[in-house]
Amino acid sequence: MNRKGTLIATICFGLVVSAGNSAAAYDTVTLNALKKSVVEWNSWRLASPAANIDLYKAVLEDANLSEANLGGALLVRSDLSGSKLNRANLKGANLMMAFIKKADMKGTDLSGACLIKANMKGSFMKEAIFRGANLQGANLRWVMLEEADMGDANLANTVLFEANLENANLKGANLKDAVFLEQARLERAVLSNNTILPSGDRATLRWSLLHNAKFVREPERSPLAYTTPVFTPSEKKESHGSLTAPSSLISGSKSNEQPALVIEDVESWNRMRRTKKDLEVTMKEEKLDESSLKGVNLQGATLSGSSFKSASLDEANLAGANLSNVNFHKADMKGAHLQGANLQGANLDRAFLKEADLSNTNLSNAVLFGTILTGANLQNANLEHASLFEADLEGANLEGANLKGANITDANFKNASLSPLTTLPSGKPATAEWATLNGAKFILNRK
Repeated sequence: MNRKGTLIATICFGLVVSAGNSAAAYDTVTLNALKKSVVEWNSWRLASPAANIDLYKAVLEDANLSEANLGGALLVRSDLSGSKLNRANLKGANLMMAFIKKADMKGTDLSGACLIKANMKGSFMKEAIFRGANLQGANLRWVMLEEADMGDANLANTVLFEANLENANLKGANLKDAVFLEQARLERAVLSNNTILPSGDRATLRWSLLHNAKFVREPERSPLAYTTPVFTPSEKKESHGSLTAPSSLISGSKSNEQPALVIEDVESWNRMRRTKKDLEVTMKEEKLDESSLKGVNLQGATLSGSSFKSASLDEANLAGANLSNVNFHKADMKGAHLQGANLQGANLDRAFLKEADLSNTNLSNAVLFGTILTGANLQNANLEHASLFEADLEGANLEGANLKGANITDANFKNASLSPLTTLPSGKPATAEWATLNGAKFILNRK
């Protein structure tokens, strides 16, 4: 058998075997074949156009996939950051919640693709084709979209801060509730009366001229209706790029579906949790960076080893959750409820935890470099051997907290509350003298 035949046989065998396996992750045989040779991959795709391409959560960071045929592929929550996808075929692919940061995608065909809540920050997408694509809630911050074809694309709720849309086709595009469009570059971009502005109104000649864009008049039509795919593993093997399950599936979620459901709709997730209070929530080692999860209910969840870098978790309920070794680097967690949570070894480097409730939490060996903890409740928290270098604890409640072995170099304790039950880094009980020297308050009797 020649090399091409061997590749095709290997891939086909892998797809057959994977169909009976857990649907929790990508098919390794498919992934390896794609990475091995784009030329051979494209030959196989040409010979097997109906084959399911399962790359769910696949790690393709920095991969060279220029001109690869990935049409209709399942790439939900895959990592394509830094990859080269110039002139690749991603027609109809499902890239929901994918990480595509700083990727090279000049001339890439994404027509009809699902890019809901995909993170494309800083990617180069000049001349890319997004006709009819669904980019609802996607992050397009700093994306180069010069001369891109975004006709009839769904750009509702997208982030467009300093996106370059010069000479782009935006005829019929839906920009309803898109944010930072005023900060985007629209010089010579083409809009029409079928383009929906962030206000929900149709674009006009006047609006276009004010933004240095062009305006054309077309026969008026209703905005296109876009489906909102919900990824569920049970559908993954069979329908790959065309997942259209209704949001009602949230009520019957399994543990390996939960991350996608949480990110897709926090309000619906919280509603489900109120009715299913005994539901076991498990999301170990998940990548949820930059997710918008304000007010999410993850009480008692198992999230060990997961990553929430730069995520929005203000007022989130994480009480009693297992957050050991979780990465909260630069996460926004103002007023978050973390009482009784296990944060052992967690990375809270420069996280914003103002007024958060961390009472009775286990923060032993946690990294809290430069963490904002002003007004936070750390009563009876275990901070043994935690790194609090330059942490801001102004006004925090540290009564009964255990700081034995903690690194508090340059930490700010101004107006923080300590008590005789507070253990200092030396292992000794806190004293009024230590509190005064550090600008803190010493509470003898709390009524």
